[in-house]
Formats: sequence, C-alpha cells, structure tokens
Amino acid sequence: MAARLFSSLLSRSSSAASSSSSSSSSARALLSRARKPLLGREIKSYSTAAAIEEPINPGVTVNHTQLFINGQYVDSASGKTFPTFDPRTGEVIAHVAEGEAEDINRAVAAARKAFDEGPWPRMTAYERANVLFRFADLLEKHNDEIAALETWDNGKPYEQAAKIELPMIVRQIRYYAGWADKIHGLTVPADGQYHVQTLHEPIGVAGQIIPWNFPLLMYAWKVGPALATGNTVVLKTAEQTPLSALYATKLLHEAGLPPGVLNVVSGFGPTAGAALSSHMDVDKLAFTGSTDTGKIVLELAAKSNLKPVTLELGGKSPFIVCEDADVDKAVELAHFALFFNQGQCCCAGSRTYVHESIYEEFVEKAKARATVRSVGDPFKSGIEQGPQIDSEQFQKILRYIRSGVEGGATLETGGERFGTKGHYIQPTVFSNVKDDMLIAKDEIFGPVQTILKFKDLKEVIQRANNSRYGLAAGVFTQNIDTANTLTRALKVGTVWVNCFDVFDAAIPFGGYKMSGHGREKGVYSLSNYLQVKAVVTSLKNPAWL
Repeated sequence: MAARLFSSLLSRSSSAASSSSSSSSSARALLSRARKPLLGREIKSYSTAAAIEEPINPGVTVNHTQLFINGQYVDSASGKTFPTFDPRTGEVIAHVAEGEAEDINRAVAAARKAFDEGPWPRMTAYERANVLFRFADLLEKHNDEIAALETWDNGKPYEQAAKIELPMIVRQIRYYAGWADKIHGLTVPADGQYHVQTLHEPIGVAGQIIPWNFPLLMYAWKVGPALATGNTVVLKTAEQTPLSALYATKLLHEAGLPPGVLNVVSGFGPTAGAALSSHMDVDKLAFTGSTDTGKIVLELAAKSNLKPVTLELGGKSPFIVCEDADVDKAVELAHFALFFNQGQCCCAGSRTYVHESIYEEFVEKAKARATVRSVGDPFKSGIEQGPQIDSEQFQKILRYIRSGVEGGATLETGGERFGTKGHYIQPTVFSNVKDDMLIAKDEIFGPVQTILKFKDLKEVIQRANNSRYGLAAGVFTQNIDTANTLTRALKVGTVWVNCFDVFDAAIPFGGYKMSGHGREKGVYSLSNYLQVKAVVTSLKNPAWL
C-alpha cells in the first residue's frame, strides 16, 4: 500500500516537472529581477512553478493545546506555554502547554499505575487489537482535519499529508493491531526431566520521543508496537510540531484506550526530554532525532536505570546511479529521494553518486528538474515543496549552501531564500562535489542535492561506506549482478533498488553505525517492547520428553 502511494507521488512529481514550464514564466521573471548573487557568484538560471502568495486558510481549528495525562487534557504544572509557529509565515498558530520535569513525573506515575493496576496489560490481546482497529477507523474518518493540522504546523504539502502519510499511518496502526494476538513464546526441549517455556511479556512503561519532520507518522511507528504488546507509554512531542499528536491521542481514547495507558507531554528536550530519558521508573526508551541528541538520550538512560534504548538517528544516504541507468528515470528518482518533504528526511538520498560516463548529462537534467520544482504554500494544489520547519533550520541550510560555494563545489541552481516571507528555500543543486566537503559529509536536512562523480563499483562502495552514518542507500541500475554486489556491500539498514522511500508497514527500518540502534516497523519492532522470560518446571515421571 505504502509503496503504491509513494510511487503515485513520484509519478505526479514527474508529470509536474514536464508541465510546469509555462506556468513558471512569471516566477522566473520575478526571480531574475529580485535575486542577488550569492557570495559574488551569479546563478544563471532559476525558476519555480509557484510564487509565494498570501497564505491559504488551513480551514481547521486548533482545539487541543494542553498536555494529555491520565486520560485528560491538563495544563502544565507551571502553567507555562510556548508558541508553535506557521512555517509559511513565522506567525504563531497557538500556545501549547510546556511540560517540564514535574509533568513528566505525573505522566510516568499515570503510566505506571495503568500498567501495574489497570486493565490494558490484562485485557485479552484480541481486545487490545480491537481498540487499535477502532483507532485506525477514527484516523481515517478525520483524515483531512489531521492532515491540515500536520501541514499547518510542519509546512509539508497538504496533498502529501492527506494522500500519502495519513493512509500510511492508518495502515501502520492496523498492522500492529493485527499483531496483538499473535505474540507468543515457545516450548523449548531441554536435557533432563523439565518442561521449559518462554513467555513474551510487555516491558512496562515506555518513554518515547518523536521528531518534527514526520510527527504523526513517527507517533504511529512508536505507539503502535508499544500498545500492541501491552505496554503503557509517555510520549514527548517535538516542540515544533505538537498539534497532530495531541489531536490523535483524543481519538485513541475515543476508541477505548483506558486512562493512563498513553500520556502525551509537549515540551523541550533539555527539560521534558531529559526528564523522561533519565526517569528511574521508565522501563524503555525510543528516540527518533539527530545523532547528537541521540547520544545524550543514551547517556541519560545509562546513568539512570540502564533502561534499554532504541535510536533512529541521522543519515547521509548515498544514491548510486550506475552507468547503465536510464538517465531520465534516474534523475527523477534521485530528485524525489533528496527533495521529498523539503529534504527533511533522515534517509534522504543526499549524496548522489553518478558514474562518470553519464555525469554531465545527469547534472544538466538534475539542474533542469530542480528549476521547475513547484515551491509555495503547502495548502495549494500541485505544490511539491513547502517551507522548512523553522528559522533555525532555514538558517542552517543556507549556511551549508554557503560552505559548498566557498569549498569549491559548483552551484548549478538555487542557493537562496525563495520569496520574502516564511522559511522557503530554492531547490538547490551542487555538482563537482568532493567527499571531504561539509555538504557531502554532514546531514543538511534541506533541499540541497550534492552530485558526485565515480569511476567503478569498488570505488563507489568505499566512498559510500566512508561515512559515520549508515541509515539507507539507493541503487539505480539495470544489471542484477551490480544490484546484488551493491546491496550486500553497502553498510546501511535499508537499500532501495530502482525505488526510494518505500515505507510499507511490514518493512523494518533502522540504521548501522551512528544512524542508531534497533529497528522500527515490521515484526522486528515488537521485540523492542517485550521481555523474554524462561520458565523451567521440574517433571515427575513424564510420559515423554
């Protein structure tokens, strides 16, 4: 399902590229008059398929801005709030309760009581499954409203949120609902007169910290397996994007989730996040975010009660285009692999390695594709790229672009702010990139494509693996032997061959090296939330062993 959804998105992107040239003529004229050279270097051509206009009304009301603890919306203990902003304008959408250590304590106490005394772990697995199935139905019913909240708070295109991500979230919840009554242990033969069985038990109170780039999708990836296995949860939202999780949690309780089983605290990393990571009564942690923050989470967990931690962290994924590639198709897929979600993907194909025999052709076509990428209000139909999440990320991306120019890479197109309001950045393409440049080593997390040249497989394998990250990779080739060589040689958690960003509910996702520990999604994620207990019983005069 998810694979088909992403494929359809890619097809629409390709169609947009071929049909947008006439509609972008006025934008080209405007940009050619308004744009200033970047660090003394003029960008010879840049256009976009949509100019920034007055922001479109999202058509949704924000009703839930409090913390959700023990089945109720409540103010923070301090009474403090913080603003969440519209990335299109930088204006405040709403003020949200700011959870801190005391609020984490309240949430953990509610989760502990719900686990130790409440009905959730004691329900039959079939009953827990039915709660999750009803939740999925409610998400489906409220698809458009949730998608509007996600777009308003995050800046991603509404069509992406409504037609791609929300159906994926519904599918993910139904996937885990289906697993709930299929989790069981084993009967194990042993030497001697013993009956041995293993029990798969819920781990207890799970602390979960989700990022801002896919707020509700990450909510589903974490809450789904934790609840299906009978645990209780304290979840901290990203401070940039708290709204969709607070809304969805209301629906989950409408579906029949008992109070205290899922508690949601909005707040900041150094306060709420640190308190959750170091809490002595949290039995397990799951974190998605940057590698630097992941290190802090892991350290806090170790220094407190040595709770197990799963980490889904940063990436600098290679996208390898081999010499036998259909260049047009490879350009489109590489474009999608990098620019999807404004480039704000941990697994973005952000190092595009292209064989030297087709390098020049690829660069010209990649540049042409980027110049017709439609940038604008994410609520507008046909828009491919909305604003970056906030001013901090916006400025960070522009600094990396400047470093690429100063380091000697060729800025083919883009490189500047788009428009005068909000956090929009022109789709940017660099060629003649070297492996030691910051734009080739660091996770930029923005719409910046870096194109590198390689000679042969041995060389590109060595260069692709020469990274502290190991989250994902893309391979584009028509040769099955080449594909097999690369998929086994690349030190990453996922390799997409002639596709990218296929996130089916059953496909595990996670990284090697500094891209994290453990796996999200699929059957592998269930083990993150289970303890295995061996039970050995002596037998007297057994009829058989």
